[in-house]
Amino acid sequence: MRDLVLDSRSQIRDVLHGRDDRLLAIVGPCSIHDPKAAHDYATRLAALNRELGDRLLIVMRVYFEKPRTTIGWKGLINDPDLNGRFDIRKGMWLARKVLTDVLSLGLPAATEWLDPITPQYLCDLISWGAIGARNTESQVHRQLASGLSMPIGFKNATDGSVKAAVNGCFAAAQQHTFFGIDHMGRACAVETIGNPDCHVVLRGSSSGPNYDADSVAQAMEAVRAQMPADSAAAHGLIIDCSHGNSGKDDVRQAHVVREIAERVAQGEPGITGIMMESFLEGGNQPAAPLNQLVYGKSITDKCLSWPVTEQLLHELAEA
Repeated sequence: MRDLVLDSRSQIRDVLHGRDDRLLAIVGPCSIHDPKAAHDYATRLAALNRELGDRLLIVMRVYFEKPRTTIGWKGLINDPDLNGRFDIRKGMWLARKVLTDVLSLGLPAATEWLDPITPQYLCDLISWGAIGARNTESQVHRQLASGLSMPIGFKNATDGSVKAAVNGCFAAAQQHTFFGIDHMGRACAVETIGNPDCHVVLRGSSSGPNYDADSVAQAMEAVRAQMPADSAAAHGLIIDCSHGNSGKDDVRQAHVVREIAERVAQGEPGITGIMMESFLEGGNQPAAPLNQLVYGKSITDKCLSWPVTEQLLHELAEA
């Protein structure tokens, strides 16, 4: 598993820097709430990865912490039993179990870093990380990204600001010293050397999508005005086909993916990867204890169904 993590991080860097012409495809549930369903999904995705791995670099979304606009279920780590008891000890154990299950199938994993302490417990199992739209301007998260040993995608802010994400990439590439914890859980001064593999993720905004060709070109212009020419960020960006780019609608998300595939096939520069939210069943359902839920259906954002996901990944590979 260690070798898979290290090798996949290296492959992702090669894609982000343009040394590998595959398309990075970060695919999986909006959030993990059922370890059994997550393993089921990973088994299917791993089989597809073996088939399409010469054209796509597939990384599974394995998200355990959910930022909320106000309140709501905060993810498997915080509330693993979905009953408001917040058994974080169990949640952290389950998170590592899910990740080792995914890695054992030969799939690298991606997650969003939300709580600044969580990475010390999980980062050895993660190949790609995201800083979400609500935290892209956060100094704490920029410092955190500067010390993580993996490529990190900074999403544009919820209001659509790409400049905030570019600033995040620039700040995270620098050395930082800040108050944190060491690998033994003790308070310490953390010193980082900077992360050269940060890049922008376009995820749309509250006012609409930003995945069109003009938006990509404008974002890359903003990146290249601030980031070194040899940086991952200056080579290209990732398009999140969910969230603001599809209005969190799974049917619309499929249309977005197909449009991106057409543009990739036509040779549009600047697109190094895509992100899709998908699960076994399409759509979503309200959060509830596990025995009351439809198996394999999201309890956060609407997800693409597995049959649609499989078809879209084949189309992206062909593109």
